[in-house]
Amino acid sequence: MTFQAPRKRILSNPQLTAFQSSNTYNAIVTHIEALNNSVTGVKLTDQVSISPGVKAILEILDKIEDVVKDTPPMDNKASRFGNPAFRIFYDKVDDLAPSLHATLPHFPEDATAEVSAYFVNSWGNRERIDYGSGMELNFLCWLMCLERIGVLGESDHIALVIRAFWRYIQVMRILQSTYWLEPAGSHGVWGLDDYHFLPFLFGSAQLRGHKYVRPKAIHDNEVVDELANDYMYFACIKFINSIKTASLRWHSPMLDDISAVKTWEKVNAGMIKMYKAEVLGKLPVMQHFLFGSILPYEGPPPPSETGDERKHGGHVHEGWGDCCGIPIPSAFAAAQEREEGKKIEGPGIRPVPFD
Repeated sequence: MTFQAPRKRILSNPQLTAFQSSNTYNAIVTHIEALNNSVTGVKLTDQVSISPGVKAILEILDKIEDVVKDTPPMDNKASRFGNPAFRIFYDKVDDLAPSLHATLPHFPEDATAEVSAYFVNSWGNRERIDYGSGMELNFLCWLMCLERIGVLGESDHIALVIRAFWRYIQVMRILQSTYWLEPAGSHGVWGLDDYHFLPFLFGSAQLRGHKYVRPKAIHDNEVVDELANDYMYFACIKFINSIKTASLRWHSPMLDDISAVKTWEKVNAGMIKMYKAEVLGKLPVMQHFLFGSILPYEGPPPPSETGDERKHGGHVHEGWGDCCGIPIPSAFAAAQEREEGKKIEGPGIRPVPFD
């Protein structure tokens, strides 16, 4: 295989439609479903075999956390938007990427430019200082690329979800709270908790077939606290409760609606369907997706570059403020105050009233 630096290719709805019937789309969906099925009934605290490839990934994620610690936020108290120090962090990760990938077992050196692009772009957007489900998808595709080139195997799937992916989410929470990353997109985001989608998808898979816990249990704080260490879904609900006050029905209406579903099997099936529609099927998300030799683009050529495309950094807005028109303040920024308050992962943060 001849590797190549990936680039954006989807700039219009006809291209997006073609992508949704492509081999690459089917491969991404199949990979998500395989990871999803691998963790049915599996707890975050369960023992799992860690291969050399997964071990190397966990060490890389530890190093990313170290970069955050070595790159403190700038004094930005006058603004509730993204902290400019994130750009310094991003550049450090970009510079480190080749050496980090060199630590992966059986990693071909000539694949560095292609594979590392997904890794670097999984931490947020450098210019807008924001983060959303498209960046989360980049991390998933990074893992997918590593499996396709032989660093990982199917036997790693459980560890990839409950160890590597969950560790990524934990590091992202630190980034979000440190640099006040804005939710990507003028509509909030195409996610379920301002930033993420996949923890809820994989988290609902963990709970499929559970004898006692039902989706409505997310409204019982004692149950949430008890289960947060074992299940991604409840860990994410606990996280939301730590930074936002009032009922879920006000600040997280989608999660509130989902809690009325009777079984986790139906929740999980709905999550996969929603991910296809709201992430893989939305132009504001997929126009930022990167295609290379491992995940090739197979559709019609992009429209010829226009002034509008150049203005928006290589993509076109077909609707009002689709993805980068209006900045959305971080909930972390809104909640950060001098008084003592509730603590969550990362710096001390007070819950923000929903009003």
